[in-house]
Amino acid sequence: MKQPIVLLLLLCGFISIGQNLVLNPSFEDHRTKHCISILGGFNIHITNWSIPNYGSTDFFDTCEEIMGGRNYNGVQEAKAGTTYAGMYLFTDKNYREYVQGELSKTLIKGKKYKMTFYLSLADKSSYALKDIQVLITEEKLKPCHHSNACDKAIKPSKATEGKFKMYSNPDNIYFSNKESWMAYTFEFTAEGYENYFSIGNFYRNAKTKKEDVLSNSPFLFSYYYIDDVSIEPLKKEEEENIKKETLKTVEEPTIKTNEIYTFKNVLFDFDKADLLVVSKEELNQLYKHLEANLTLNVEIYGHTDTIGLETQNQELSEQRAKAVSDYLIEKGLDVTRITSFGFGSTEPISTNDTEEGRQLNRRVAFKLIEIR
Repeated sequence: MKQPIVLLLLLCGFISIGQNLVLNPSFEDHRTKHCISILGGFNIHITNWSIPNYGSTDFFDTCEEIMGGRNYNGVQEAKAGTTYAGMYLFTDKNYREYVQGELSKTLIKGKKYKMTFYLSLADKSSYALKDIQVLITEEKLKPCHHSNACDKAIKPSKATEGKFKMYSNPDNIYFSNKESWMAYTFEFTAEGYENYFSIGNFYRNAKTKKEDVLSNSPFLFSYYYIDDVSIEPLKKEEEENIKKETLKTVEEPTIKTNEIYTFKNVLFDFDKADLLVVSKEELNQLYKHLEANLTLNVEIYGHTDTIGLETQNQELSEQRAKAVSDYLIEKGLDVTRITSFGFGSTEPISTNDTEEGRQLNRRVAFKLIEIR
């Protein structure tokens, strides 16, 4: 009788989530009612949004010809709709800019929610940041409340007398992509007071973790575009699914051992081959499966999109596949049971004409092979 095979559910669909509770999530509703970009005008013109300090966050509309997609810090298209915001999250003078959003209703105590927004680093920025936080609050923050540093990094305890909680970057990555948008996402359990949230860098320069991305720049700053903000409740059955292991027992005829599977969470920073923390849980599950099935070997395949030189893409795909292979070997997998390959941009699974397609093409996959 054939033994059941335990296999990772790497091809399962994305978790569907509920209604977005963020009012005006992509900044499309603005009081100008015209196709216009306004430097420092975010606080005045964007409905349901404000600035929690005396910074001068910018507002860009890509349908505006002079300063829309192309602006004073670079070029970017909106993630959703035609509008997005721009803000300084780091400068050599400790100057800070933020955005403060409003929820359509108070969050329910004990219920789980998922927050997501998208960031893109401006072309002229000299640093990429890891320290970008979300401050979720009971009351709307008041600029300069109990503080004289009205355009500096906000200290939550001095900015509000109500309840608050700070959430930091859960994936421990630098947001360094200047060409496209990177998702910032995390899940949290509400405490029942949450009405507002502010996004930005709440650390002073000495504490801020940064990465040099433009070493020849005479300016020392990090300027980010932000768009498409959401806070959505997770359904009860989805909360239960999150708690479950990502392994399932199936009969051998159902899933063939020579089928190629794409990792869902094996991710890398732009143009780098260092494994991110979020990738290791999925690789740990694969390692456990291989150790439980000693008659299986594994092949790892690295792929890229078409951005960059072909030789560089080939090398990058090999490095990423090797990073996955090396991690499994470090866990204890016999080196004779694993092989890695890089295919560069030669085997796309989607178009390279859109960012969504390029994201699908930037992947690492694997195939299990039964030893005869």
